[in-house]
Amino acid sequence: MILILCGGALSGCAADYLNHYDTVTLAAGDTQKYNSMLQTVDPLNPASKNTHIEGDGTRAALIAHNYKFPPPPPPPPAITVNVGGSGVTTTQ
Repeated sequence: MILILCGGALSGCAADYLNHYDTVTLAAGDTQKYNSMLQTVDPLNPASKNTHIEGDGTRAALIAHNYKFPPPPPPPPAITVNVGGSGVTTTQ
């Protein structure tokens, strides 16, 4: 029983040891990206502020229905195979 308790206590220490990093944060080293984003006037896309979504529920429901139950594929084109003579007749 004591062996199990010691093993459990040591496994917690091992997990804590594996979480140590050489940097302060996981995002360390991204200074160029940070500086470019810091100097950007408005980093968001202007279209992201548009909250009016074009479309209606009927069209969305039809698209969802076609996604769940796709229409059957069109039938393959008919192929005609002529077996026999070439249709050329010769007269003498």
